Amino acid sequence: MDYLEEIDDRRFLFGSLFVVANKLDTLLDRDLSQFNMTSKQWLLACVIDNLFEAPPTIKEVAKEIGNSHQNVKQIALKLKEKGFLHMEKDPKDARVTRVSLTDESSRFWQGTQMHGAKFMFDVFDHITDEELAVTRRTIEKLSDNLDQMEKEREQ
Repeated sequence: MDYLEEIDDRRFLFGSLFVVANKLDTLLDRDLSQFNMTSKQWLLACVIDNLFEAPPTIKEVAKEIGNSHQNVKQIALKLKEKGFLHMEKDPKDARVTRVSLTDESSRFWQGTQMHGAKFMFDVFDHITDEELAVTRRTIEKLSDNLDQMEKEREQ
């Protein structure tokens, strides 16, 4: 009998989320290295591009990513060095830094779009639409639970 079958589903999934996240991060880092990009830089650019209509603050991006302001700022500085990101002080509050993607960043991501689509297709290969839908709902509920836990711990 497979030892994994003896572990209850919650324990298995809890540990597996970390393992899958690490594997995905490692593989994506390896894949993006040919473009001198990291998975964290990719994620930051995706969040800025897809979740905000106006240039967000570093704090807003950090909240969406689930990372610290300091870590996001370091990643943003790397993207700025590559010419992919603008960082500007908010005209209403000089303590706040807003970030936005550059035209060079847009050209880069458009040029790697097919490569990225293949990577994503390969990750989800042999997974049915029904399985994807169930997984999405589960991840959304996990995310809601984590948000609730975070709120409770802040009190």
